[in-house]
Amino acid sequence: MQERLQKILAQAGIASRRKAEELMKQGRVTVNGHVISELGSKADSEVDVIKVDGKKIRVSGRHVYVLLNKPKNVMSTSSDPEGRPTVIEYVREKVKERIYPVGRLDFGSEGLLILTNDGEFTKYMTQAGVIPKVYRVKVAGKPVEAALARLRQGVRLKGERLAPSEIKLIEDAPNPWYEVKLHQGRNQQIRAMFLSIGHPVEKLRRVQIGFLKDPRLKSGEWRFLSEAEVDQFKREFKRK
Repeated sequence: MQERLQKILAQAGIASRRKAEELMKQGRVTVNGHVISELGSKADSEVDVIKVDGKKIRVSGRHVYVLLNKPKNVMSTSSDPEGRPTVIEYVREKVKERIYPVGRLDFGSEGLLILTNDGEFTKYMTQAGVIPKVYRVKVAGKPVEAALARLRQGVRLKGERLAPSEIKLIEDAPNPWYEVKLHQGRNQQIRAMFLSIGHPVEKLRRVQIGFLKDPRLKSGEWRFLSEAEVDQFKREFKRK
């Protein structure tokens, strides 16, 4: 059965659909020896020979969902041209399916990150406003309450008005810790938010994705999501 090529690549765990489209535009995808760069092109994974960067893909019927506690200074990508460590290296020995991160945590941040080969799951998990995320954030210096109130309301950054966020003090100190709950995720959003009020982030850790948290999972450790956890996320998708 023919399906859109980007959907097939997502099912094979190569990348999310959006990233798969980028691979196609870059001319890195071939079907039966022909470069396919036109979005919307279709193929049959059971009949056609589909390759990415010259390597034949294999579509697995088994969906895999992994929860990793990402250490600091690790890339939330499948590979890195600069040779920096990636999250895939932590699971490669035991997870044979090609999985990829759901969303991202920037290089200098740590905490919970889901990896999967389920393209539909990734699509909903990264849709703005569907799955909130909670972070523990240490900042340089103590912001005044008026500045925090502006962040909670949703500041304008790079011409875009950010969605409101929830911020509460959890450890008072000269360089305090805050809990920040985001319903919208932009690249390095929390760092940009606090920098905009003159208090750079010193440490940032994601501690919760939707309902999911696991304080027993140490830095660099991972586990499979349970069937019940995956089902609960999917119920959240339907409610939204």
